[in-house]
Amino acid sequence: MHLVAIAPGDFFTLKTRPHGHHMNEDRPDMTTFSSRKRALTPALKRAILGAAILPLALGVAACKKADNSATSSTPSVAAPSTPPAGKQWNDVIVPTNEGGLVMGNPAAPIKLVEYGSLSCPHCAKLAQDGMETINTYVKSGKVSYEFRSFAIHPQDVPLTVLVRCAPTEATFGLIEQLFMNYDSVEKRSEEGFPKAQAAQNQPPAQRMITVADALGYTEFFSARGLSVDQQHKCLADTAAATKVAKESEAISSKGIEATPTVFVNGAKVEGTEWNEVNKALLAAGAA
Repeated sequence: MHLVAIAPGDFFTLKTRPHGHHMNEDRPDMTTFSSRKRALTPALKRAILGAAILPLALGVAACKKADNSATSSTPSVAAPSTPPAGKQWNDVIVPTNEGGLVMGNPAAPIKLVEYGSLSCPHCAKLAQDGMETINTYVKSGKVSYEFRSFAIHPQDVPLTVLVRCAPTEATFGLIEQLFMNYDSVEKRSEEGFPKAQAAQNQPPAQRMITVADALGYTEFFSARGLSVDQQHKCLADTAAATKVAKESEAISSKGIEATPTVFVNGAKVEGTEWNEVNKALLAAGAA
């Protein structure tokens, strides 16, 4: 149904939804991901994190008719008409006022928009199958790709904060790294869930630091150039976490209920697989 406020002792209220990766869905059986027994169920893990991460109103409302149209966000800075000297279009990344990130030519005639969760296996599968081709399309200048982080799981909050902690030009690379290494990131986080419970009794500014350290997120990002000190500074900023939550509330208010939810030129792609997304891009003239 929806996520209630995340505070010490709070738990999630969840309701099954018809398709895609929803907030209460177990990890699917896919050949790209190893199968294994878990000591903690997905519901228990969400409860642990929900009780540990600082108070946030992640009001991801359900029971709304899905919005079958979307437009690309307005970049928060003026967009160049051609790539900067020495760069290709996929090197150009512009944050939007709505909290998204646009890669490519902002004036591209084909606009790909994804609402994705950084802990979503379906989003990871989509990236694994399609990111190389998306980069090719973006380089052509005909396609722009916008990623909007939708925090449908509590761990999406620190993950989004850490991605945004990096320089803007590095953000898409970090998102891609998370998805390409999804299985190992998930395995490492499972090992740290018991330690994450320690955050429940800590001050708000310390909670996400403890959670990110326990789940191996700071280790992951430090191996990719983001210092632990800088990560801790970003994680201690409770306003950054609240911003992620409010942006997710705004996404939910549009009727977006699952990840990934993908739009091409404002038309919703009915499916989450790369072949379905690519079909829509090709129909729009991406090739």
